[in-house]
Amino acid sequence: MTTIAEERVLKRFLEFHMKPDKMLCFYGLDLEAKAPALNSLVDKECLVREKFAGAFSLTLKGYRHMRQFA
Repeated sequence: MTTIAEERVLKRFLEFHMKPDKMLCFYGLDLEAKAPALNSLVDKECLVREKFAGAFSLTLKGYRHMRQFA
């Protein structure tokens, strides 16, 4: 089950036509506001936290889940 906040994060990846293993960066207030959803999606193995601060990549599972919102 996906929360509304998690759905918004996945829609952001969709907006940028992200594929698995491609990095998307969040910063500033956007990162702060989305941090709980980003962390939850990492826990659900839909996203991977990258070494660069605020950077996340979709997993294959996350990509499939994101495509539901297309």
